[in-house]
Amino acid sequence: MTALSAEPEPTPARPELPLSMVERMTLIMDAFAGRSTRLTLEDVARSTHLPRSTAHRILDQLVRLDWLDHTSFGYSLGRRALGLGGRNGSHGEVREAAAPLLHDLQIKTGMVVHLAVLDGSDVFYLDKVGGRFALSVPSRVGGRAPAHSTALGKAILAWLEPEQVEALVGRSISRLTSRTIGDIGTLHQELNRIRQRRGLAFERGECFPNIACVAAAIRGPEGPVASISLVGDARMPLEKVAPLVADAARQASLAYFPDLESPRRARRARRAPDRTWSSESMNRFLTVGQDGDWL
Repeated sequence: MTALSAEPEPTPARPELPLSMVERMTLIMDAFAGRSTRLTLEDVARSTHLPRSTAHRILDQLVRLDWLDHTSFGYSLGRRALGLGGRNGSHGEVREAAAPLLHDLQIKTGMVVHLAVLDGSDVFYLDKVGGRFALSVPSRVGGRAPAHSTALGKAILAWLEPEQVEALVGRSISRLTSRTIGDIGTLHQELNRIRQRRGLAFERGECFPNIACVAAAIRGPEGPVASISLVGDARMPLEKVAPLVADAARQASLAYFPDLESPRRARRARRAPDRTWSSESMNRFLTVGQDGDWL
């Protein structure tokens, strides 16, 4: 009589392995839905289902590495995180929004066009569209320059709080040329003049000798995210092309932040008087001193 074969015993379920550190960090970063998201420690622990002590330890490490910022209002995405993918803070999407406008500016003016973002105390060049003059402009995509010495950087700094400006560039401010702003007080005065010029920033030989720029920031509900500039010879009358830069920055802002163009704002804009820059209005906002400085 053949013995019945014994059925194999069921394999006991393996206990769930603990998440790796990378997986835990990813869970926490994914909890931040966008650029403006602010979460408390409790919010993060609840969203990720991580123990409160574990979440706190990882949050501290992410703050130290600049992936997150921490204030009394909670945690938010930090400088390094805002350079990654995702709708908010994506360099790729800023470039995409601005690209047709950069090419249009270059075609209209024949000048070099830059797109840059603020990265600490520097500007980081995202794009450069050039003409014949491009080879004589010592900038490159992926390169950096001190923000306080460039029109691109000053256009962004002008819309930050004074305390933010000092925290970003106060310790690193120095002269690259004889025309570079060399102290924080003078920089604050210049940023105030930029705001009075409706956001137009100028520089002549402050970053590179014999080169002049005019720039304006791409701005959203939470402040500036990037800036666009036109670059030319230091002797070039930039006031003639400044309105084109201002208009390109405005259009890029609407392309990157489409919610800015609400129906109510559109109706108000249709009723508003024409705000196109005229030569007379430019003369009121722009004054050139005898030594060539923009005042």
